[in-house]
Amino acid sequence: MYRRWPLVRQVKLLVVRFLRLRGAPEEIAKGLALGIFIGLTPTFGFQMLLAVCLAVMLKENKFAAVLGVWVTNPFTAPFIYALEYESGRVLLGMDHAQMPNSLSFSALKSLGWEVLLPLCVGSLLWSVLCSMAIYLVAIRVIPLTHTWKIPRWPRRSRRKTGEGP
Repeated sequence: MYRRWPLVRQVKLLVVRFLRLRGAPEEIAKGLALGIFIGLTPTFGFQMLLAVCLAVMLKENKFAAVLGVWVTNPFTAPFIYALEYESGRVLLGMDHAQMPNSLSFSALKSLGWEVLLPLCVGSLLWSVLCSMAIYLVAIRVIPLTHTWKIPRWPRRSRRKTGEGP
């Protein structure tokens, strides 16, 4: 039944494509770690572009870098950025930022550094830690994945479905 769901099929195809990446395991692991590093920084909207550009400049795997960026997606981003903000705030010894009484541009502009500085410090900490951990895990796991045999997605025959001549 789940084979008829296009989203499940696309997720499986992405996983298969990642597992079949060509290149040295170290290159793929470095690309993934680079993507995780960029994905955990507050570079909203530019993360994939930044990951591809840096992967090209550093001659790492571009697809692995783009996949690593997706560590922050619409479901995980609020939790990740909240953790990074709190970590940075604690490291800097800052109080919680107070929301302004009015939502004017000048009020939000004054709030900027109270939020952005702890977010950047916390994201730097978590980016370094997570990218190093991912690299160490990936460098060991990627050679194992190259030996896995992944079965093809079964196709429906035209005779059974009534399609075709």
